[in-house]
Amino acid sequence: MKTHTRAVVIGGGVVGCSVLYHLTKFGWDDVVLIERSELTSGSTWHAAGGFHTLNSDPNIAKLQGYTIRLYKELEEISGQACGLHHVGGVTLATDQERMDLLTAERAKHRYMGLDTHLVTPHEIADLCPVISVDGVVGGLYDPLDGHLDPSGTTHAYARAARIQGAEIYLRNRVLELNHKPDGTWDVVTEQGTINTENVVNAGGLWAREVGAMVGVYHPLHPMEHQYLVTDDIPEVYEREKELPHIMDPGGETYFRQEGRGLVIGIYEQDCDPWGVDGTSWDFGHELLPNNLDRISDPLEAAFKRYPCLADAGIKTVINGPFTFAPDGNPLVGPMPGVPGYWCACAVMAGFSQGGGVGLTLAEWMIEGEPSSDVFAMDVARYGDFCTNTYTREKVKENYQHRFSIVYPNEELPAARPLKTTPAYGIWDQQNAVFGSAYGLEHVNYFAPAGEDRMETPTFRRSNAFGTVGDECRAVRTAVGINEIHNFGKYEVSGPGAGDYLNTIMANRMPGVGRMTLTPMLSPSGKLIGDFTVSHIRQDHYQITGSSGAQAYHMRWFEQHLPDSRVEIKNISLDRIGFQIAGPKARDLLSRTTRTDVSNDALRFLSVQEMEIGGTPAIVCRVSYTGDLGYEIYVPAAYQVSLYQTLADAGKDLGLKTFGMRAMMSLRLEKSFGSWLREYKPDYTPAETGLDRFIHFQKPDFIGRDAAIAARDNPPSRHLATLIVDADDADVWGDEPIFRGGEVIGFVTSGGYAHFSEKSVAIGFIPNDMIEDGAEFEIEILGDMRRAVINNTPLFDPNGERMRG
Repeated sequence: MKTHTRAVVIGGGVVGCSVLYHLTKFGWDDVVLIERSELTSGSTWHAAGGFHTLNSDPNIAKLQGYTIRLYKELEEISGQACGLHHVGGVTLATDQERMDLLTAERAKHRYMGLDTHLVTPHEIADLCPVISVDGVVGGLYDPLDGHLDPSGTTHAYARAARIQGAEIYLRNRVLELNHKPDGTWDVVTEQGTINTENVVNAGGLWAREVGAMVGVYHPLHPMEHQYLVTDDIPEVYEREKELPHIMDPGGETYFRQEGRGLVIGIYEQDCDPWGVDGTSWDFGHELLPNNLDRISDPLEAAFKRYPCLADAGIKTVINGPFTFAPDGNPLVGPMPGVPGYWCACAVMAGFSQGGGVGLTLAEWMIEGEPSSDVFAMDVARYGDFCTNTYTREKVKENYQHRFSIVYPNEELPAARPLKTTPAYGIWDQQNAVFGSAYGLEHVNYFAPAGEDRMETPTFRRSNAFGTVGDECRAVRTAVGINEIHNFGKYEVSGPGAGDYLNTIMANRMPGVGRMTLTPMLSPSGKLIGDFTVSHIRQDHYQITGSSGAQAYHMRWFEQHLPDSRVEIKNISLDRIGFQIAGPKARDLLSRTTRTDVSNDALRFLSVQEMEIGGTPAIVCRVSYTGDLGYEIYVPAAYQVSLYQTLADAGKDLGLKTFGMRAMMSLRLEKSFGSWLREYKPDYTPAETGLDRFIHFQKPDFIGRDAAIAARDNPPSRHLATLIVDADDADVWGDEPIFRGGEVIGFVTSGGYAHFSEKSVAIGFIPNDMIEDGAEFEIEILGDMRRAVINNTPLFDPNGERMRG
């Protein structure tokens, strides 16, 4: 066994072997994999082996497509067969809501280049004659779906990696991971110690135990999952052509051919977490005891959907554990605060996603960043709010919703409320309807007295539509108040703070008392942050950005800290408060402070410390509503006092509370973008318009050369705002944009702008097609809706009220 290597991959399942292969593919041949037992000894060996491209996140769907296409390459390199069966697959819809979902997914696939098709019940029966289409209204057919041999595929990855220089050490459990002063790791194993620059946790069922070796908790949990293998069935083996996969979400089952019989898998509501207190190192090739009572109801539905089961015997019942993250996506990337330690965990769909996970991690480790936005599976999308109990409850909920319709406005209830601010009780008394992000409760809207505090999950306009409109109109005509705790907030201080920020941010840092908007770029010039920077006093700054990206951004901030002259702290829950916005916002603020807040004294993009009532506050002259507005930040202990001061002073001004639904409607009237919608690592400043916030003359900021190259060689596409002739459904994001019957772009986000009474879409369109009044079509739930470019903001087009 080697004593030094560039990277050690821990875990010999399909994911670990994929990571090893991709590291060698990208040029690192001095890499090893360590496995406690034999290859495939965890979840891999008992997996059903299915693969598919369908995923709600477009980039993960693309990576799943990459994984499926990779198998031919693996077979050619390794000489090992993967046992591929490209039989296609159909997802069934048994009601219109499910059909709406499949229609929306099919529309998304059009701009992604995936060749999926909506199919009728008659066509489904032709594709798969052994099922009953009773109650089926339609389906989505994907020709790429299929299944493979889990063992053969894992060994193909391993053999290809070995051919390209990697080594694999079996029957050799990792005992300790010790971080050394020089930044390397000592990987202590049963067979000796290996020193390495990088450790990859691909431990699967044992990922939690490996994480504990470095003092971190990974939010993942195993769940028991059962599937049945039948005896031979004449209706199956007498066919000349292999049956396609069938997913029946309404019945909680999936189906595929296995030799001369069938595999029937079930995602049941009555599900069981496994390994609550950890996974024993001795576990591996065992199965769990069968529990057919747990799946009796969906099994009964399966016999109705697949009538050929009536005379079939059960050959085998497989009940084994698989790991899930709270949202069902993998945990991938560098662990915040632990340099040189990488995650490739919670990959529950290893044969759909394993290749993409390996590709992503190899790009990240070797080239410094992934080639596409992978935030949906970045380990840094979770923070320290993920306790073991929270994780278990959310994983169970995700498992139960595995085949449920995912609505864009749905807020799932498990493990909530978890984190709240002092104002939570105030909002609760005012009939707030809450959402949650990054473990923290926030108000979506305020339900009218006597109405149900529940927004109807839907792809169309919900029961909140009228109420959100009232909140928007109150802001635009009087003054609204909204909590601003769900921004990520960071305090940067010290004699080197300005130089540090000028290095990691693309815009020039403001002078004392001023604010600036700035993108943060990766070395390749991609967007990795969208911030407001406030220079509160000398060498003391506040940065605000996306709440859900706190760990993601702190990881980047800390990776680039120069020395002890700069200190950065995440103060997201320590410094909270409210924004007030609308034409009477200045009147309200002036009633609460002795400080001059006239436009001459507190101009747009100014920041000032002052007392509001008896509360020490930082007041920023800015508002995401695009209106005259102020963000008022105070220490958390003062938040309730601040609210009472503002509420009392605003009674006769028509002060009204508003939530995030109204906020996201109001920003559309100014074409303001949103993080992970208009702005994310797939895009550049030149494509999104954020290049206007880059100070190109500033030397040596990260991403400068790439940003200059993009400026000098304009991209072929750009964001544009369109007004849509919508009916009862507005865009949410990822809908295709058509011109002349061809897909030419896609929607990043949108919705209904209540004050302007317009349905709005923001999306990418080729530059040569962008002109005021240009007409397009956007597919919304299968309907082609006319859409017209509108380059002028719907509200306050010249910014007179916002700046006045």
